[in-house]
Amino acid sequence: MVAPLEGMKVIDMTEVQSGPSCTQMLAWLGADVIKIERPGGDPTRSELRDIPNADSLYYLQLNSNKKSVTLNAKTPEGKKILTEMIKGADMCGENLHPGAIEELGFGWDVVDKLNPKCIMGSIKGFNKGSRYSNIKAFEPVAQCAGGSATATGWFSGPDNIPTQSGAALGDSNSGMHLLIGLLAAVAQRYKTGEGCYVYQSMQNAVINLCRIKLRDQLMLDRLGYLAHYSMYPYEKFGKTIPRPANAEGGGVLGWCYKCKNWATDDNDYVYIVIQRSKRGFEQFCEAMGFQSWLTDPKFNTADARDLHKREIYAAIEQWTMQRSKEECVKYLGEKGVPVGPVATWYELERDPDLTTDGTIVKVEEGGVRGSYLTVGLPFTMSDFKPDIKRAPTLGENNAEVLAKYGYTTPEQLAKLKEEKVIE
Repeated sequence: MVAPLEGMKVIDMTEVQSGPSCTQMLAWLGADVIKIERPGGDPTRSELRDIPNADSLYYLQLNSNKKSVTLNAKTPEGKKILTEMIKGADMCGENLHPGAIEELGFGWDVVDKLNPKCIMGSIKGFNKGSRYSNIKAFEPVAQCAGGSATATGWFSGPDNIPTQSGAALGDSNSGMHLLIGLLAAVAQRYKTGEGCYVYQSMQNAVINLCRIKLRDQLMLDRLGYLAHYSMYPYEKFGKTIPRPANAEGGGVLGWCYKCKNWATDDNDYVYIVIQRSKRGFEQFCEAMGFQSWLTDPKFNTADARDLHKREIYAAIEQWTMQRSKEECVKYLGEKGVPVGPVATWYELERDPDLTTDGTIVKVEEGGVRGSYLTVGLPFTMSDFKPDIKRAPTLGENNAEVLAKYGYTTPEQLAKLKEEKVIE
């Protein structure tokens, strides 16, 4: 079993979530990732702690399999060390605030001169040249600027406000998009022998995942309505796409339905999709006992069903409220109906399927925490499975890494600490 990125050295100057989610994946795929931590370390080490004075789960779940070196690159010696690291690196990454890496003296123009084969990746809030390019962006800023928040939530009532997704569309999503670009650059380097600069904006990453909303906006511009949206045909459309509530975004009729324990369990719901195809609709009607719908002109075509959504939703919910969500999924799934449970995180962390297939991974941390759970590699490979290990403590690998750059004695390391080059 050969790790795909075995032998590749990555200098990781990222922190918090967007960048570390990318470089952690590089580490899981076998790269030697050296995390450069500024004085005080990655901010997430101390954020949202559940154990006093211990590294937080926020940090641990984003930095496993890496090495930690504390380095103040604003000092002359620190700058010298980082320069030597970059000269020997295959890749480096950063997600500091706009202008910070250039101010530090390690922008792409400098990196390219130091090491023409080095691939550099950056994550910023907005594109180069954007009127917002100098703004610091956090997760919700990216979701809002990328069109996700206006397309999430309910189209009427007091909750008709732009709403964040629970998914980290601005942060981890940006990290995964950068990962795609970096791996593409590795493939390109095999052909050119040269590195390149991969720039990923958080706004673009969100827009990319919301691309079907651009489809809907173009349809609305032309038609003045969207038949596959929840508010059709009951309410008027404005100039921009409305929030779709729980409607499925691809044109089929999908909705979230209460199950029999909903009164005591806020998440006892199931999601059911009625396909537009003739065969898919037949399977649905046969499974639900709605055979009369097959000949009823209100329901027997997809266009007709779009006109009678609320009646359909009500009939289906009468059926689902007689069963638990797991009963609904088992029965409908066996009948060929697209369906899924509304899973809580309490359920997910205990799901035997997910804990045995490597989706939810137990990591031995040691110390006061002992162990913790993390989300593992989201895809599988036929000839490789990552060995997910703990995240490093702050500066844990100072001696090991710095020895490769000439700092081999305790006295030299002590001097670096005294000069506040390392912690």
